[in-house]
Amino acid sequence: MDAESLLLSLELASGSGQGLSPDRRASLLTSLMLVKRDYRYDRVLFWGRILGLVADYYIAQGLKEDQLAPRKTLYSLNCMEWSLLPPATEEMMTQTSVVKGRFMGDPSHEYEHTELQKVKEGDKVFEEEVVVQIKEETRLVSIIDQIDKAVAIIPRGALFKTPFGPVHVNRTFEGLSLSEAKKLSSYFHFREPVELKNKTLLEKAALDPSLDFMDSLEHDIPKGSWSIQMERGNALVVLRSLLWPGLTFYHAPHTKNCGYIYVGTGEKNIDLPFML
Repeated sequence: MDAESLLLSLELASGSGQGLSPDRRASLLTSLMLVKRDYRYDRVLFWGRILGLVADYYIAQGLKEDQLAPRKTLYSLNCMEWSLLPPATEEMMTQTSVVKGRFMGDPSHEYEHTELQKVKEGDKVFEEEVVVQIKEETRLVSIIDQIDKAVAIIPRGALFKTPFGPVHVNRTFEGLSLSEAKKLSSYFHFREPVELKNKTLLEKAALDPSLDFMDSLEHDIPKGSWSIQMERGNALVVLRSLLWPGLTFYHAPHTKNCGYIYVGTGEKNIDLPFML
């Protein structure tokens, strides 16, 4: 959700019970404006909150003029002081995939994982138990990146691609119609396309290259991983992810008001295929 319309956005997303106390809202309003100014971002998004056992992580993301360029992620424990997180790497993903359970809420906390490593002594090969230390900050980077790639959403038409390549905010976007807002095909993953490259030329012929340049939600696997609900007498459409419980997307049809927020434990619902 855009930091500039934070109070309205929190109000629209509040149907899922995801709110903030008045002092946290006031702190965020001020500090996110300072983050935008100091880091020279084009837009700042309040990404959400990852719940920890000791403290919660408040997450924000900074976007440059090209909306699909790699986003910078920041976290805070008090909504006032923000720290920049490093970009996610494949090594981080592999390293943190063994960590399960809740976050502690302390970035310097280290998880211990025991793994078997092969050690060669002369002609003989032995298996030795090695304790690997994994920092919680590394796990935080990995989880945010996974959620972004899997469930960050943007409505069709909110962004447009220029003939030269960069992606910009569509200033003429006035919201989806009520009938379009009820369809999963009207929403895209807010990231570089993956499935689009696999489409045939015949399928691509029906797409508008300036608007349909991202992956649609209707082809997500497993099918049924999204819940669409109309609220406030059809004045608000809310999408909730069943794969990453806690992710809520909201859009008021015929208006520019849209965005997503994640408030959860940072745990993926791996049992979803068996629940559908």
